[in-house]
Amino acid sequence: MNPSAKILLVEDNPTLGYALSEYLDMQGFKVSLMDDGLKGEQAFKKDEFDLCIIDVMLPGQDGFSLVGKIKEISPDQPVIFLTAKGMKIDKLKGFKLGADDYLVKPIDEEELVARIQAILKRTQPGPIAKDNAIDHLGEYTIYWALKKLVIKQKEIHLSEKEIQLLKLLFEHQNRLLPREMALSKLWGKNDYFNRRSMDVHVAKLRKYLKADPAIQIANVHGRGFILQY
Repeated sequence: MNPSAKILLVEDNPTLGYALSEYLDMQGFKVSLMDDGLKGEQAFKKDEFDLCIIDVMLPGQDGFSLVGKIKEISPDQPVIFLTAKGMKIDKLKGFKLGADDYLVKPIDEEELVARIQAILKRTQPGPIAKDNAIDHLGEYTIYWALKKLVIKQKEIHLSEKEIQLLKLLFEHQNRLLPREMALSKLWGKNDYFNRRSMDVHVAKLRKYLKADPAIQIANVHGRGFILQY
């Protein structure tokens, strides 16, 4: 299990939402809890998550609609549906939307964690570096296995995809990283949604690295990106 995996939990029952959030937090996960579908959508657009756990019956917009929008943004996003509905037709609808799993309430917390572990093991790349492997980029220190940047005692935690993209850029420092290479290695295929997702990730890395003005991620139109320092 990745102990620092970021999870988006969208559950409108305050008691259950709090209980699951606290339990997952104790297991080492970083949980963002939202209580309706619209808030869940906004949270997903603002941040990167290793896994989403979505209740089907939600105010604002239902879980099926929310996951449909999530999959438009990030087709490979791992998702678990969490619901009181146990009807076969609902499960089939969830899986057709690309869900990785479907749990019916009441939820056994240990089973939920086991299923989370199985999904993360299947969907996340292997470790890109040993636990003690670090590099320096300008004023930043990069802790690869911990997936974080440190500058002037400020820590910035990255998602798995963000650290993998940064690793590719770092390996091509001051050289072109072709878009096709990044898409193939990290997204699997070159299509509209994956290209859009990659551009979002590059924009996030630029934001994370802006504290050192000597570092730039330049866009070479139609070809790729260059991490300049």
